[in-house]
Amino acid sequence: MRTEQVSSGNNPKIKELLALGYKSRTRRDKGLFPVEGIREVQRCLDAGFRARTLFRCTEILRDKDFAPIAESALKGNPDCNCVEVTPQVYDKIAYRGGTEGIIAEVEWKDRTLDDLTFKKPEAPLVVVLENVQKPGNLGAVLRSADAAGADAVLVCDSACDLYNPNVVRASVGAVFTVPTVQLTNEEALFWLRRHGFKIYTAQLQDSVPYYDSDMSGGTAIVMGAEDTGLTSFWRKAADRHIRIPMLGVEDSLNVSVSTAILLYEAVRQRLA
Repeated sequence: MRTEQVSSGNNPKIKELLALGYKSRTRRDKGLFPVEGIREVQRCLDAGFRARTLFRCTEILRDKDFAPIAESALKGNPDCNCVEVTPQVYDKIAYRGGTEGIIAEVEWKDRTLDDLTFKKPEAPLVVVLENVQKPGNLGAVLRSADAAGADAVLVCDSACDLYNPNVVRASVGAVFTVPTVQLTNEEALFWLRRHGFKIYTAQLQDSVPYYDSDMSGGTAIVMGAEDTGLTSFWRKAADRHIRIPMLGVEDSLNVSVSTAILLYEAVRQRLA
């Protein structure tokens, strides 16, 4: 792996990395995005993403911890190179505090419905998110989907950038381990119907408690935007409307918390 030493924050590679971290349009235009942290970088590489450059602070990241990352990066892209930066430069390029001295510049990869496979073809489990805009919420949903063994997350009619650093951070790299597809409502519904999913929409109106619904077969849990909830498109398309009982003064939970509750009801039924 070719190594370059950089000690100035004005280096063009450093400026590009900073732009990738803060500008969604730059990520799209260049087809690159940053991944920060040992665990996140390793999960990204293990999922088949190609790293173009590894930015490493040797004062923070030891050789024994860097070696597996470098090996995985070269396996995916023999031309991957390493830029070693000073602690001062790393402080400038690190998107968050407390990371372990490694940032990867990774090539963008769009997933499609054709890429999806089911772990259990007789009972796939999918999350559908409509118009969820907050990267932190999307990342948290992906983390729950990974933990629950969901087959995919379909992100519908949303401008949220899947490779926003906040998505990567909140998901702890699950954005790479859970097949995630961006598409329209219509495309998602057609695909779900074609594969025989039961569609459950989470909503307060005209609904039954979630634990009274059969989620042991092919199940799609559909969640709406943080502020407005689901549109009529999914309410009409649903096989059943389900709700989480609210026993306090609040009338709703954060979308990521609600998704986790419903996912684990599906898990409970399948394990039972």
